Order: sequence, then C-alpha cells, then structure tokens
Amino acid sequence: MAIDRTRILLAIPVFNEAATIDGVLRRVGTFAREVLVVDDGSTDATPEILGRHRVTVVRHAENRGYGRAMQEILRRADLDGHDWVITMDCDEQHEPAQIPDFVRAIEQGRADVISGSRYQVSDPRDDHAPEDRLAVNRAITREINERLDLSITDAFCGFKAYRTAAVRHLQLDVDGYDFPMQFWVQAVAHGLRIDEIPVRRIYKDLSRTFGGGLDDPAVRLRAYRRTLHEALRRCGHRLSARALRSLGACLAERPG
Repeated sequence: MAIDRTRILLAIPVFNEAATIDGVLRRVGTFAREVLVVDDGSTDATPEILGRHRVTVVRHAENRGYGRAMQEILRRADLDGHDWVITMDCDEQHEPAQIPDFVRAIEQGRADVISGSRYQVSDPRDDHAPEDRLAVNRAITREINERLDLSITDAFCGFKAYRTAAVRHLQLDVDGYDFPMQFWVQAVAHGLRIDEIPVRRIYKDLSRTFGGGLDDPAVRLRAYRRTLHEALRRCGHRLSARALRSLGACLAERPG
C-alpha cells in the first residue's frame, strides 16, 4: 500500500526528561521527518533543551498527565493533516531505530492501530521487567483480551502508530496513566483494526515513579480496572455481552 511518509508524524509526550531528551531527539531525527513534542508542564531543563531542536512543541503550563498529553497528540496530528502518528516515550525505553518497523507495518495497510509489544517475541537483549509491573500488565492484558475478544500481549506499551482518521471520533478523556484502558475499549467499540509488532523491552531507570499513590501495585491495578470497567460501561451499547459480564459487581467494588 502506497503511503506518503511525509504525512506520518512522530510524537513524544515528555515530563521532566532533561536527562534523556537531547539524546533521544538526536536519534529520532535520523528516522522522522516531523516531530511533535508535548511538554506536559516540565519544571526541569526540558523546555530549554527542546529549544535547541527543530521540533514542534506544545507546552502545558502545568502537569496534566500522560493521558492528556496523548489526547493532545492525537488531536494535533489530525488537525495538522497527518495520516498517521507514531508515539514513543522519551525515557530511552523505546528504541528510535524501530521507528521504521512501524512505518513498514503502516504500509501493509492491515491496521488502524499498530501497538508495540515487549512480550510478543523474546529477544536476548531484553531487560527483565520489574515483577510488579509485569504482574499488573499481565492481569490487565488478560482481562482486556477476555472482555474484548482481542489477542494483544502488551496493554501498556506507548510505542504505537495510530491512523488519525480512525481515532478521530474516539471520546478520550482519561488524563492519567490509565489512558490505555479507555483507549482499548473505545478502539474495539468503534471497530478499529488492531495489530501488534515486537519492540525491545528496555528498563533504564527502575527508580521512576507513577505518583498519585500508584506506586503501590495493588492500588495501581485497582485504578486501572476502575477505568477499564467504566469505559466498558460507557461503550456497552457497542460491545458484546461478554464484555459486560459481571461488570456491575466489579463497578460496585470501587472505593469511594
């Protein structure tokens, strides 16, 4: 399928990434023609470093959350006329050299969402995932697959490609790290074609925190499930009965 590569945007959400952003943007420049960075209220040297690079910057005056940055990315990609947007993180846990893998997957024309997976294929270079993150990922990925009849292997990887016309009508309003829960539900509810490609599993800084109490894995899992179940409820009219099975009981268990 012929794709105009000039209409593919690369976008990166950042928050206080002064230690890594310079190197990441230098490497990204080898593979991407146009780069958008959403600076989500950084208070370190990130804004100054961004000023040294030929990238488009959207800056939030205060930190609004990963999900809000992703909403901004998808909206801007569509408004600026891009056919696709590839998203990646700026903490050196996504390998810029794999950007062409997403472009090749886009050109195959089989999907509206191409999601990177750190667990689809074993790579001897992969880092070991922290046990708590792996456990939460597995639990949520399993529930998403069971409820939505998917077969994804990594529900949380931010290395993705989105066809802008396909995601234009999604009503995404989750601002935090639980953004993917809402996204997967709406993607299935709107009939988007989903594919996965393998990406390296890289963990550079095991001291990074989620904040907002989410560093406790049990709290994090409950928060992700609340968002998932609320998204299922909102999209119930577009989903199968299987997606909503036992959902009432799950929602009733939410803490106040």
